[in-house]
Amino acid sequence: MERFFATCPRGLETLLAEELAAVGAHGPRPVPGGVAFSGDWSACYRANLESRIATRILWQLAHAPYAREEDLYRLALAQDWPGHFDLSCTFRVQITAIRSPLKSLDFATLKIKDAICDRFRADLGARPNVETRAPDIRIQAFLTARAATLYLDTSGAPLWQRGLRHANVDAPLKENLAAGILKCVGWQPGMPLLDPMCGGGTFALEAACMALDRAPGLERARFGFECLKSFQSKTWNAVRATALARVRENMAFLSIWASDADARAVQATRHNLRMAGLEGAVDVARRDFRECVAPAAHGILVVNPPYGARIGSDEQLAALYPRMGQTLKHCFAGWTACVLTADVRFPGLLRLAPKRKTPLFNGPLECRLYEIPIVAGSARRQKTAQQ
Repeated sequence: MERFFATCPRGLETLLAEELAAVGAHGPRPVPGGVAFSGDWSACYRANLESRIATRILWQLAHAPYAREEDLYRLALAQDWPGHFDLSCTFRVQITAIRSPLKSLDFATLKIKDAICDRFRADLGARPNVETRAPDIRIQAFLTARAATLYLDTSGAPLWQRGLRHANVDAPLKENLAAGILKCVGWQPGMPLLDPMCGGGTFALEAACMALDRAPGLERARFGFECLKSFQSKTWNAVRATALARVRENMAFLSIWASDADARAVQATRHNLRMAGLEGAVDVARRDFRECVAPAAHGILVVNPPYGARIGSDEQLAALYPRMGQTLKHCFAGWTACVLTADVRFPGLLRLAPKRKTPLFNGPLECRLYEIPIVAGSARRQKTAQQ
């Protein structure tokens, strides 16, 4: 049984643990920033292929106390790097740290890199090359105040890179955060879903793939584990074949709508859906938010509106949010609006009370996911009259 750690956007750890348990991970344990779990290689492959929320799946190699850079060098030198990957593979070392006493993480990174090269030279008489942009092998070190953990990255490129989004717009939402939001608000395939500020269509793409049971990693060209000497091709082929056999082809009646006032965003969404083979899965239109009407009696409206750290001035947003609130009250009674924003003014300017707010991080940006039940105006008036 191997040890792994799945990273994810902060705020989604519990949902990721549930997701990993469903694909065969043993003892998933949420901690800030991810989920620790154990399993065999098939569990690792399924986690990479099936997880909609994880960013990376890291394979733990070593864990030990440290106090200075030389301790990291010795820990890395003791690992059987030539037994993990070929001399012909390029590699990169990255460090993340919380309360580390070391003065320079760059120097610590260099010491680990030197140890890996020295181990190759000792065993094989030559060293592999370093590649910082697109390495075959990614080695991750995580430092706390007293302990160091070394990982091999089994994912390669981050898992939110599904290979589905070909056209981008300003400040796109990462796919794993979008999928996590859909799960966080309780959306299920078959429930009406509308994104009225769709941008590049990330919510629509993720929802359509979930509805058709398309594993998020099916379109990726390669995973990091395919470069490891421990790679089990038969096991991987079986895992992938099982996922392919599950995919549903009928895209009718998925009840997913996407719209945007920006013609470029609508064009990008349509292009991304077409390139993903999902052109018929989502109803896409160019429409200002204020012109939106509910496409069904009940459903979930999910939106990542502009906010100052991303797009728009404070004055523009202060004018936008009340108009959003008016549209929701007048046109979406019976729906639940789910809004991700970093703007703390949002609930007050929207003039609608959220029933729940969930802290989430959009990259380094701390946000809140507000869930707002939209009550019919007629029901409010009736209640006032009875009083």
